[in-house]
Amino acid sequence: MQLNKVKFAENQKEDFHKELRKRVAAYFKENGISRYANVNMVLKTIFMISLYTVPFVLILAYLESTWLVVVMWALMGFGMAGIGLSVMHDANHSAYSKNKYVNLLVGKVMWMVGGSDVNWRIQHNVLHHTYTNVSGMDEDIEIDPLMRFSPSQKLRKGHKFQFIYAWFLYGMMTIMWATTKDYSQWKRYKKKDLIKTQGLSNSRFLWTLISTKTLYLAVTLGLPLFFSGLPWWITVLSFILMHFIAGLTLAAIFQPAHVIPRSTFETPDEKGYLELDWAANQLRNTANFAPKARLFSWYVGGLNYQIEHHLFPNICHVHYRKIADIVRDTAFEYNLPYHSYKTFYEALSGHAKMLYKLGRQEDAPGIH
Repeated sequence: MQLNKVKFAENQKEDFHKELRKRVAAYFKENGISRYANVNMVLKTIFMISLYTVPFVLILAYLESTWLVVVMWALMGFGMAGIGLSVMHDANHSAYSKNKYVNLLVGKVMWMVGGSDVNWRIQHNVLHHTYTNVSGMDEDIEIDPLMRFSPSQKLRKGHKFQFIYAWFLYGMMTIMWATTKDYSQWKRYKKKDLIKTQGLSNSRFLWTLISTKTLYLAVTLGLPLFFSGLPWWITVLSFILMHFIAGLTLAAIFQPAHVIPRSTFETPDEKGYLELDWAANQLRNTANFAPKARLFSWYVGGLNYQIEHHLFPNICHVHYRKIADIVRDTAFEYNLPYHSYKTFYEALSGHAKMLYKLGRQEDAPGIH
């Protein structure tokens, strides 16, 4: 489905978004603070990158114990997820700094963990954030035929077990990014003429993919194979373990925010129009969780405040907790939903239940 074929309804709750933006802007002005990163964000950036790089240096230079090396690889997995959740995410949304070059530079930490910042911005910013939970548009819910994430997608026999095997596939997510997925995305985005949205030619982007991924594998896998002194198979399995931890962590944060019983999974009418405007669609298909878990929120880059992130992706996540009350109260004032789970477990459980139901029922109505 082409981008210009799907349109949001006009004059449907649009006053909500205008009023909300005005109130949030007033919050920053009245408190005299920037919507971008602060000192705490910079310190977090240093910590997350260190959580990924310091264990790697120890693997290469010092450690001889097999179990300690495996622990270091596991820490790298959490560091990789932390970089994705708390560092590159803000930068690639242009929320880290008002300087676009700082955002571009910080966003390229994706290269360090085997990903592509360009593909990520297309999939996440252009498609997912614009058309959240719209089948055929939001690639975050398009994993056919392996998974069924929306009632509008075809139900296959194997989907009845997706509530079990989904967690394994989630764990393989980042290793697929590092090896094959970015190339398939390049091919797909080239056909859809989406690479130009990032100011790049198709050939230049392809060469960037080849060079950065080759360098990533040579450094992250090649150097330990050569220097660590452990059997090669331990290094390979540890590399997979690192990616499995990162992939499962990332999926466990993002999926319970959208593929949940409370989501409505909007579909366009025969003219290509959705029922509500963009902001109202975000509220219908996004949920927060664990708002009082401060340490958890710190690690996941404030993405437990997924509603605030979707409505204000250009605001650094360190501010989400402070503006959450404004967003919630304004949503209720305009008779719009504000989905929020009290705990992370409750949100994750809701996602599992939704996977179960989507795998067994054609229409899969929401579970309330």
